[in-house]
Amino acid sequence: MEVLTQTELKIRFEEIVEKIIQGAVFIYPTDTVYGIGCNALNKNSVKKIRVLKTGRPTAPFSIIAPSLSWVNKNCQISPKAKTWLKKLPGAYTLILPLKNEKALADNVAPEIGTIGIRYLDHWFTKVIKKLELPLVTTSANKTGEPFMTSLENLDPDIEKGVEFIIYEGPKEGRPSKIVNPELEEARER
Repeated sequence: MEVLTQTELKIRFEEIVEKIIQGAVFIYPTDTVYGIGCNALNKNSVKKIRVLKTGRPTAPFSIIAPSLSWVNKNCQISPKAKTWLKKLPGAYTLILPLKNEKALADNVAPEIGTIGIRYLDHWFTKVIKKLELPLVTTSANKTGEPFMTSLENLDPDIEKGVEFIIYEGPKEGRPSKIVNPELEEARER
């Protein structure tokens, strides 16, 4: 596994973006904790993350949207959801009905009709905007284990299963708050 700093990512930007488009599974920083992700249109890459996470054979993954216009185009936006969308970017995962099933691989959120949407308040958003496609996002840990906050607590099995990590040092955040705008409830993810 290759570890890249923000500076190294800038230098190799086009190469790394192409790797992501082609299906690389990788770890990246967010405005909360480190996430593990891939191109959310690549069914094989999504499957690899399911294997790494263990214990999540069909549980839905969330995605990081490349833009709010992507969210408006591919999700049903109620008046309550519109209010929550105004709070983005931020440390929320909004649960929204998916209206365009072809916007994601069918194994991202199998058979539930909704998707968890993140739109980051973080410099990594520039990479996602460049990709112009959604990324699977889930904490970089095995299901039920502590989430990754530094290289020191990265699970060895997760490390073996990713192509690279974009690392910016230890994180002290907490996972995002999950919000269903229709219920207006929030809980930690």
